Amino acid sequence: MRLLVLSGGRHPYEESTPVLESFLTGAGHEVTVTEDAAVLADGVAMDGYDALVFNTRRENVPDFGDWSLSAAEQAGLRDYISGGKGFVCLHIATCRAAGWPEYHDITGGGWISGTSYHPPYGQFTVNVSDAGHAGVKGVGDFDTNDELYMGLALNEGNDVFITGTAEDGTYPWGPERNPQFMPGGTYPLGWTRQYGAGNVFVLLLGHDGRSFETPEFQQIVLNGVEWAAGATA
Repeated sequence: MRLLVLSGGRHPYEESTPVLESFLTGAGHEVTVTEDAAVLADGVAMDGYDALVFNTRRENVPDFGDWSLSAAEQAGLRDYISGGKGFVCLHIATCRAAGWPEYHDITGGGWISGTSYHPPYGQFTVNVSDAGHAGVKGVGDFDTNDELYMGLALNEGNDVFITGTAEDGTYPWGPERNPQFMPGGTYPLGWTRQYGAGNVFVLLLGHDGRSFETPEFQQIVLNGVEWAAGATA
């Protein structure tokens, strides 16, 4: 399949995107990687891709720059997915830019800066909650080094297939590193949904290069690409 990977923004994409490109290419896919979102507004160019993979944080981040999508790029993304193409959204790529709340209509929710949070990066267990889901084909429960997202916006209509569980804890958070209580519980880490005629595959794992090296993570992404592009049931 022909895949377009959009990278860039405030996250260690210089680590993770090369790993992503390597294992996608190794699986036989033709992969194009770019940080230039202008391609989203080019319907002819986008029609040549079977699926779009977001490994990117697209918002205006103080002291880091404005990575937000333009109105034309937003429209191109909506049209591409709703028209029947696949969309794979990794980690903080679910982040909703302040000027585009409708983005979560596509992703089914996700990160909101200033609202969402997570315990410190570290090892935890990812649990398969729907063993029959295409996203976890060939994958069982596994341990990974990553971030367990909490306090997300979550829409109706998401088919969750993996989760993570945490205990109550208080950790430094935010620019001032003030203590924040983070409640224990079981949290969704991956789901699928439909947007128009398109398949949307969300995986909240994938903070850095180490996270991307986890074999089960790689298999879930490969499953997601196949499912999003309509190659699996």
